[in-house]
Amino acid sequence: MRVAIIPARGGSKRIPRKNLKPFCGKPIMAYSIEAALQSGVFDRVVVSTDDAEIQALAREFGASTPFVRPPELADDHATTVPVIAHAVQWLQQHQGPVEHACCIYATAPFVQAADIRAAYERLVQQQVGGYVFSATGFGFPIQRAFRVGPGGHVEMFQPQNYNARSQDLEEAYQDAGQFYWGSAASFLSGKIFFSTDSQAHLLPRWRVQDIDTPEDWSRAELMHEVLRQRGELR
Repeated sequence: MRVAIIPARGGSKRIPRKNLKPFCGKPIMAYSIEAALQSGVFDRVVVSTDDAEIQALAREFGASTPFVRPPELADDHATTVPVIAHAVQWLQQHQGPVEHACCIYATAPFVQAADIRAAYERLVQQQVGGYVFSATGFGFPIQRAFRVGPGGHVEMFQPQNYNARSQDLEEAYQDAGQFYWGSAASFLSGKIFFSTDSQAHLLPRWRVQDIDTPEDWSRAELMHEVLRQRGELR
């Protein structure tokens, strides 16, 4: 069985009720559910939540909510892999063997069904031992980053690169925060995402936006509307 697992807890400090909040006309979580269903690769699309309102919304958009996430996995300190491992374990105990699982974040309105499919094909065809996850390049060389100290004074992290040209520095990449494909065994063993066993499914920077603050939210809605009008989101 291949399953999509969308973690969506009820609590959110910086953006209250974040997973239910309307984004460009519909609840933000709906985009992740729809992309999972449209990808055509899943036998189950499951939302892992501790919240009754999120459960109802998930079912409205076509996902299932067969269990309630336990409180210890729904607080501010819960991390992704244990949450997905819990869902995989529950499904294996109650609905049958799980071969592969894909964690899709609930606040990823730019996630596309085609990328979910392509990442799954890579996972299987290349027999990736860890995960295949969405990633994108940094917009500026991280080797020229600096810290701002007391009084506003700046200090480079790598001062040896002060005179280096951007094109001469190695490109660095970051987690795009959309999805993570892996075997059930990888999630159950607690394997970390970022290791030499994993591969990155690269996305263009203009289709990636973290949404952690109200400012992020406003920027993401503007980006989404422009991309939708240009036909670059499906």
